[in-house]
Amino acid sequence: MVSRRQFAVVTTLGALTAATGACSADHPGPNAPKALDKVTYLTGLGAFGREAFAWVADAKGYFRDAGVEVTIVPGAAGDENLKKIAGGVAQFGVIDYSGAVIRAGNGLFGDFRLVAALNNQTLIAIMSLVGRGVTIPADLKGKTIAQAEGAVIRTLFPGYAKLAGLDPKAVRWVEVAATGLPALLASGQVDAIGQFVVGRPAVAAAAKRPVGDVITLPYSTYMSDPYGNALVTSAKLVDANPGLIRRFTGALLQGLEYAVANPEESGRILNKAVPATNPDTAAAELRLLQNYVGRSPSGAPIGVFEPAKVSRGVALMQSLGQFPAAYPVDRLVWFDAITSSRPR
Repeated sequence: MVSRRQFAVVTTLGALTAATGACSADHPGPNAPKALDKVTYLTGLGAFGREAFAWVADAKGYFRDAGVEVTIVPGAAGDENLKKIAGGVAQFGVIDYSGAVIRAGNGLFGDFRLVAALNNQTLIAIMSLVGRGVTIPADLKGKTIAQAEGAVIRTLFPGYAKLAGLDPKAVRWVEVAATGLPALLASGQVDAIGQFVVGRPAVAAAAKRPVGDVITLPYSTYMSDPYGNALVTSAKLVDANPGLIRRFTGALLQGLEYAVANPEESGRILNKAVPATNPDTAAAELRLLQNYVGRSPSGAPIGVFEPAKVSRGVALMQSLGQFPAAYPVDRLVWFDAITSSRPR
């Protein structure tokens, strides 16, 4: 027989257990795992090897460790990525830095901010093949160049041509789907294509030629100040949740550092996530990307925008007639996304 005292103790313990259970279910305790913030990220363009670092960050658990669950979506050229971020379809994306500079100069970037420099120099280039009569910029006269729809390569070409001593009007441009560019060049339907320098392996593979047969005319030969790809988000998110931006950016940059340091493994990670990709071609792109990822000559860490360099880039684009006047750099970049506590 249970005494009244024993019954009271059992009843009290039961009530406490029930109360604790309810608290755990409805109000997680301090040691309970926190829910991950869910975001969508758009690559700069498709699922090429140079984009592998996002899948690497996911596979290695960098996003999870930062408290973020990321849906990675192959992106399109800058305009399309910005439209999706503006519409709330995605929170983060990759766009070409020079294109962003031009948009800001023309009052078309107010809803966005760049938060990390993914490449310390522009990756933009014109590519052709041996035997097509293109070895220097002057050879582009009278030629047809194809670029991805909406890409910034054509936008910047007049400035590049001016610096390289070429009449930009002497070139004919066509725009096609990004995935078709290497095959279009390989088939001889165009003389050259607008491409990133790290895309040489993909172009060579499409043409069934050695990489050495791909002629590359980098814009960085004449434009050393512009960064390459950049991570972009909305100005609203900067105001509403700067901590999320810092956590996501830190994790993504971890993935970038790991990917360029381990290209073969990263190529396999990309292929596992996106089976249509070629792991060897992806690895080759990442090896080329190594030259564009790292500390700047002044010692700035990976990802950091240097205000002086941003100002020079703005001044360069303005001097090339891309917009009427220079502007404050904080109209373009949010400089507080990368903290010293970022994992290195």
